[in-house]
Amino acid sequence: MTSYLVIREGSKWADVFRLVDGESVTVGRAPTSTIVVKDERCSRNHAEIFQVKSKWMLRDLDSRNGTQIDGVPVEEDYSLKPGDIIRIGNSHLAFVDNLSHAFPDSSSVIRSTRSVETEVGDPLVIVHDDSVFEPIEPTQITHRREQSKFLISDPEQRDSRESPLPKVGREAAKLCRLAFELAKTTDVISLANTSLAALFESTPIDAGSMLLRGRDAEGGRTLDTLEVIVSRAESAPKYHRVSQFLAATVLRDGQGVLARNVMDDSQLGARDSSGDILATSVICVPIRVEGQVLGLLHLYSIDAAKPVGPDDLEFTLAVADTVSMTLQNLDRRQELSENLNLVRDENVQLREQLGVQSEIIGGSQAMAHVEQQIGQAAPSRATVLIRGESGVGKELVARAVHFSSPRRKGPFVCLNCAALSETLLESELFGHEKGAFTGATHRKIGKFESANKGTLMLDEIGEMSPTIQAKFLRVLEGHAFERVGGTEPISADVRVIAATNRDLEKEVGEGRFRRDLYFRLHVLEIVVPPLRKRPEDVVELAQYFLHRFNTETGQKIKGFSTLALEELRRYRWPGNVRELKNVIERAVVLSRGEYIDCDDLILSNIKTAGDTDASLEGSAGLRVFEPCSLAEMEQQHVLATLQSTGWNKSKTAAVLGIERSTLDRKIQRYDLNRYREAAKR
Repeated sequence: MTSYLVIREGSKWADVFRLVDGESVTVGRAPTSTIVVKDERCSRNHAEIFQVKSKWMLRDLDSRNGTQIDGVPVEEDYSLKPGDIIRIGNSHLAFVDNLSHAFPDSSSVIRSTRSVETEVGDPLVIVHDDSVFEPIEPTQITHRREQSKFLISDPEQRDSRESPLPKVGREAAKLCRLAFELAKTTDVISLANTSLAALFESTPIDAGSMLLRGRDAEGGRTLDTLEVIVSRAESAPKYHRVSQFLAATVLRDGQGVLARNVMDDSQLGARDSSGDILATSVICVPIRVEGQVLGLLHLYSIDAAKPVGPDDLEFTLAVADTVSMTLQNLDRRQELSENLNLVRDENVQLREQLGVQSEIIGGSQAMAHVEQQIGQAAPSRATVLIRGESGVGKELVARAVHFSSPRRKGPFVCLNCAALSETLLESELFGHEKGAFTGATHRKIGKFESANKGTLMLDEIGEMSPTIQAKFLRVLEGHAFERVGGTEPISADVRVIAATNRDLEKEVGEGRFRRDLYFRLHVLEIVVPPLRKRPEDVVELAQYFLHRFNTETGQKIKGFSTLALEELRRYRWPGNVRELKNVIERAVVLSRGEYIDCDDLILSNIKTAGDTDASLEGSAGLRVFEPCSLAEMEQQHVLATLQSTGWNKSKTAAVLGIERSTLDRKIQRYDLNRYREAAKR
C-alpha cells in the first residue's frame, strides 16, 4: 500500500511526499536531505524514515532538539501508523496511507501549487492552508518529448503532425538553437563562425563579418582599432570591410543601424574599382558587454531583389546580444585558466626553490642545521620532539616537517596543551559523545580523528597532566581509543610532533612527566636556537617583517637607519622571533619618516634565560659592558640625549646642564651631525 508524508511548516501545509518501497528518506536542514526542513530547530541530519518488511520505521539521528510522535519523544526506532503526526521543531509531517481519508473532517480543503506524483487510481491531492484533503481527477500525461523542437534545426526530424511555427516563433527557435550552440564554443573563432552561420541562414545577406576591439596591455578590449575575427562572403565576390562612418556611428551611439541605397562611399565603404555600388542594404550592430561596445556584427546584401529589412535588424541585434554573453563567458574562462596555471607554476617553482617546504627565514649556520634536521626527519614516521624557547618558531618547524613529508596531502592539526584544563584537553584530543558531561550537547570529533592520515602537533607537551599523559601514551603505542563518554574503539593513523620549552629531563626527575612517555617522544629531536644565538638572522627577519607590514598597512617605509640596525643587532631578544615581529609591526604603525629609527623601536628590559644583573645593563639594549674612555662615554651620552629630544638643542642643553654654545662645540668636536644625516636616509 502506498504511503505519504504530508508536510506542514509553521501554520501552512507545504507539500506532500510519496514514500517509495525500499527507499529510505532523510529529513533535515541540510540541502542534501530528501526532505529539507527550513527550521532553525531542525538539525542538518535530523531523522530517517525507512522500511522494514512492510512497515515504515522512524529513527531520530541524534538530533539537537529531538523528534516527537504526537508529543512523545522518539528515543528508539518507531513503527509508524496511519495518522501519526511527526513533529520536528515547528514543522509537522503527517503519515498517511490514504490521502482522501487523511483527516476525518472534510469541511475544509488543503491546497498546494505543486502536483503530487501518484500511482494510477490514486487521487491527486492539492494542499491548502487548512487541514484536510479533497481528491480530484487523476493525473493524465498528455505529451511526451525527449528534446525541445526549438533545438532541432533539421526540418525532416520534426513531427509532421505539428503545425508550422509563425515567423516570430521561427526566429525565436533559431535564437534558442544559436544560444545552445554558442554555449559549446571554446574560442572566439568558433564563436564568430557559429553566429555568422546563423545570420546567413536567417537573413538575406551576401557577406558579413564579426569585428572586435583590439586588446590593451592588460588584455582588455578597450583599443579603438577593430580587428576582423571572421569574415564570410557567399553571393558576393568578396567581403568588403565596414566603412569608418558606420563603425564610428555604432561605436559612439551603441545602437544598431540599417542603411539602404547608400550612394556615398564614406557611408558604406563597399564600392568596387569601377565605382559601382556593391551593397544595397547594410546592417551594423554593436556587441555590448555591461554597457561597453566591444565589437560589431557587419552584414550587407548586394541583391536589390532581396533587401534586408527591419526584422532582420531585430534578429541581428538579438544575435549580437547572445554573442556578447558568450564572449564574456569565454574571457572569464580564459582568465580563470590563466590564473590557475600561474598559481600552479608558482607552487612548483616555490617547492623547487625551497627543497624543504617551510616558511622558516634565516640564513645563519644554526638555521641551516635546523633545516637539515627537518629534511632528515620528514620522510620518517617517527615521533619528533621540537625544543626551544617560547617564540622561536617551533610551530613553523613542525609545519616544515609535515609539508616535507609523505603526509603533506593530509591534515596538519595543532593543539596547545597549556591552554586547556584536563577535562577539556581530553575532549579536544579524543572527542566526546553527546551527554558525556555538562554542556556536551552533541558528538565532537577529537584532534586525533581530525588528523587521520596527517600530522598532529602538540605544543607545550610539558603542561599535560599525568592522567592525560597515560592515555596519550597508550594511543602513541598504536592502541585504539574511545571518545569521552563512549565505548566504541577508534583507530587513527597519525604522526605526532611534540613541542616544549620546558626541561623535560628535569620534569621527569621531579615526577611531573612520565618517564615512559618521555622516551616515547624522544625519538627524533630538533632544537631550535634562540634568536640571540643567531644574530646574523635578525636583520633578515626584520626586513621580512617590514615588507610584510608595509603591505598590510599601506605604509611606504624604505628601511632602517644605521643606528636602528645596530640597536636590533645588540638587543638580546628575550621574546625571540615573536618579539621581533611585534617590535617591527609597532614601528611600522608609529613611524612617520621614510626610515625606522631607534626612537621607533620600543624594546623591553626583560632578561633572557641565563642573564644576570651583573653581566647586563638595565637599559633596553641589554648590552654587555665594554670599557671605554671618558671622551667616548661623553660622545655616546650627548648623542643619546640629542636623539631622545628629537635633536632639539635647547632641550638637550637643559638636560645636560650646559650652555647651548657648549653643546654646539661638543656636536662639532664629536661630529655628531653625521648620525643625524644617517638617520634621515
